[in-house]
Amino acid sequence: MSQKDAFVTEITPRSQDFSRWYVDVVRRAELADYSPVKGCMVIRPYGYAIWELIQAALDKEIKRTGHVNAYFPLFIPNSLLTREAEHVEGFAPQVAYVTHGGGEELEEKLVVRPTSEAIIGTMYAKWVQSWRDLPILLNQWANVVRWEKVTRPFLRTTEFLWQEGHTAHETPEEGETETRKMLDVYADLCASLLAMPVVKGIKSESEKFAGALRTYSIEALMGDGRALQAGTSHNLGQNFAKAFDITFQARDKSLQHVWGTSWGVTTRLIGAVIMTHGDDSGLVLPPNVAPYQVVIVPIGRDNWRETVLPTAQRLEQDLVNAGIRVMLDARDERPGWKFSEWEMRGVPLRLEVGPKDIEKAQVMLARRDTREKLSAPMDGLAPRVRALLEDIQQSLLARALKFREDHTHRADDYETFKTTMEGRPGFVVAPWCGSAECEAHIKTDTQATIRNMPLDGTAPEGKGCVRCGNPAVAEAWFAKAY
Repeated sequence: MSQKDAFVTEITPRSQDFSRWYVDVVRRAELADYSPVKGCMVIRPYGYAIWELIQAALDKEIKRTGHVNAYFPLFIPNSLLTREAEHVEGFAPQVAYVTHGGGEELEEKLVVRPTSEAIIGTMYAKWVQSWRDLPILLNQWANVVRWEKVTRPFLRTTEFLWQEGHTAHETPEEGETETRKMLDVYADLCASLLAMPVVKGIKSESEKFAGALRTYSIEALMGDGRALQAGTSHNLGQNFAKAFDITFQARDKSLQHVWGTSWGVTTRLIGAVIMTHGDDSGLVLPPNVAPYQVVIVPIGRDNWRETVLPTAQRLEQDLVNAGIRVMLDARDERPGWKFSEWEMRGVPLRLEVGPKDIEKAQVMLARRDTREKLSAPMDGLAPRVRALLEDIQQSLLARALKFREDHTHRADDYETFKTTMEGRPGFVVAPWCGSAECEAHIKTDTQATIRNMPLDGTAPEGKGCVRCGNPAVAEAWFAKAY
């Protein structure tokens, strides 16, 4: 790392260089930093606090839907990974291996977990004998390693954190229901927690998970008009069950293979929050995922610690008692410096209190999303703050939804499609024939990929493929993506 990159003092404007803006925000807000290992990042406490809030909310939903947590090894024998041919081919370029341990060369090299279908499938084969053992509904919170050539903090790193659910079912219908259910959980979480609307859909064959029968995804639109895959849910069919011999005695006494699913979201969601809501001043955090929902800044003369701080501490305790996450900034810095610092860190609501405010028994509140300032009486402050936080949460979701609507276009002919796709327009919805050849040509011509297609699977009536004109099988959502 060069000395120039050692500390970010100014944030590059989004309009000037969105990519640089993003990295500046990550580092200036102390969400993460580069590590000595290329492609790996250190998640700093402020960034990890966001992940903990995502983790807590999602873990609650995972358990509410009947799943339990477990943990499987980081190291996977290479022979297990190679059992499912399509799977190993899909991951081969990204796999990291351990070849030596304890000073000796290993008899069999070990794969550093890129995903856990292989090791979990092996264990399920041991645990499942009868239909009475099904379903198995497990999730694990873990780290994975995928050797990436081009990395960016949170969005694509060599090592990242995630949860991966792995389930086994008696019937194909149960497997499909599970896959769709978890997709809905992810979509709801993005909207309610991250104030980030997503498009739910099914992936094309070329974009699906290696070894899956079908892959479903949620796709979000970032502030620069590029799409981001925010989560995936895979119907594995019986592919892994056959590869790892996961069989059970069915109700009719026949021997059958289980039907599997896997699904996951990662620390990439932190990057999604940054790029969905951030502005030229830095982060804009939705209250539900903000480590601090309110920052209290005492204002006063040299003796503010005696005159103002006790009141600020009392207000802090009142808000904490109401279940609000609060930071009281009692550092010996100018109030204006603190304002800029916490604005850059995206705290949803700033509470200012000084001697004149105390005389009037009121405080000044400043919203991060709109920068609107308003006074509020100290009496009954907690319910007022809670209502404001809820309004900020909903306003950010509405703003992100409007941005997506304003940046979603339709094109039925190829010239219009290519013209519309110039720059980073957002989503372009267009009819597609289902041909991998057309899909590849479109990517070559425009850099756009099919993000997903509507879940209902209905073909658009009377429409021809945007590229070749043959009958369309789906209205595909195209975009340039991260």
